[in-house]
Amino acid sequence: MREGIASDSMVTRRRFLKSVALGAGFVAAGSLLQACAGQAPPAPTAAPAKPTEAPKPAASPAASPAASPGASPAASPSPAAQAAPAAPKPETGTLRLGVLLPYSQVYAQLGESITNAMQLYFDSVDMKAGGRPVDLIKEDEEVDPQVGLRKARKLIEQNDVHILTGVVSTATVYAIRDFVDQSKTIFICSNAGGNDLTRARKSPYIFRTSFSNWQPSAPMGEYVAKTTKKVTVCAADYGAGRESIASFKEGFARAGGTVVSEVYPPFPNRDYAPFLGQIQQARPEAVYCFFAGSDAVNFVKQFDEFGLKKDIKLFGSGFLLEQDVFEAQALAGVGGVTGLHWALSLDNPENKKFVEAYTTKFKRDPDVYATQGYDTARVIVEALNKTNGNTSDKEALIKALEDISFASPRGPFKIDPATHNPIHNVYARETRNVNGKPANFVLETFKDVKDPGA
Repeated sequence: MREGIASDSMVTRRRFLKSVALGAGFVAAGSLLQACAGQAPPAPTAAPAKPTEAPKPAASPAASPAASPGASPAASPSPAAQAAPAAPKPETGTLRLGVLLPYSQVYAQLGESITNAMQLYFDSVDMKAGGRPVDLIKEDEEVDPQVGLRKARKLIEQNDVHILTGVVSTATVYAIRDFVDQSKTIFICSNAGGNDLTRARKSPYIFRTSFSNWQPSAPMGEYVAKTTKKVTVCAADYGAGRESIASFKEGFARAGGTVVSEVYPPFPNRDYAPFLGQIQQARPEAVYCFFAGSDAVNFVKQFDEFGLKKDIKLFGSGFLLEQDVFEAQALAGVGGVTGLHWALSLDNPENKKFVEAYTTKFKRDPDVYATQGYDTARVIVEALNKTNGNTSDKEALIKALEDISFASPRGPFKIDPATHNPIHNVYARETRNVNGKPANFVLETFKDVKDPGA
């Protein structure tokens, strides 16, 4: 496994042709910071000719909560013609897998969990995919979209990776979208939930194994409305936070709920006192939140310390109360209810096997990010097994990825061929005190939650 290793002294004919084809198509990275402020992402730049498109999917009855004004719809992700293609020719040689994840700053733990679980799955298949040895080439995403774009360009242009995966931040995934699409690089997003990545800005070359921001929050809107009618929403002020709240509001309003106030602390943040005061002044029955990583630790602990938990029920997207933050939160989040596509306590054979293997190797419990990393590695391996290791035939590889379906630790998992987003269960989970430690227990299951698409 290599971290940031590149040879700048030699340029292969393949790299030269790739760089020439890409040279005129890149947008300035600075403009892409709009996503970080929760604004709609910019319309994609004109993309090169893509493989033949399949018919677009029928519209879902659920409306998209975060459509991009002025963004022209991208091509349908299904690029192959309806006729079944001939079996791709086998390819040999090392598979260079670019891994772009945060290994520092607020989301460092998330990047570590995803990487650990990817390694765990690859080790279980002898580090091979489609008969080819796998080499992970890692770069630190940090929390800056401009840095993420620069690292993505390095992995694709200099390291000449066959497949790119990773990315935690919604702002970063929007920043690299056009570059990935124009370079025709297969990109498998293992965390960032930006809705438009598989909606208005979807690409034939982009897949997601994690979630859209809509998936955990829209079902929770309806769930919360069963018992609570007046809610304040509170989220980190960047793309994922804004999209998650919009999705919750969609489901909540549909079920008859009323949002009495909205609070958006800066991202990242340590002192939530002014914002907790705003929540308290609104006198809601409950608060629905989106925070993750160290932001989730700080918010939940301060929510408890300020005494708000006594009168205001805590709900949120599942990243608020999850395994990666439980140790630091201690019992501050007990009683909270969150929605997510995995829980440590899920009772299925795949989850039991995964939890045991991960705990044995890394001496700690896995979290949802690890689950996503594990599934990402499996998706890559199963797709390349179908193509005999061939990554050059993009149509065949895309078709193989679109056909992915298996039993995951999270439950049933499959790729939606219309959007390239996963279809999976979402679970309403209550955090309880178990022998002095927090633990999540499933209260309700929303089966086969499918993002509505564009």
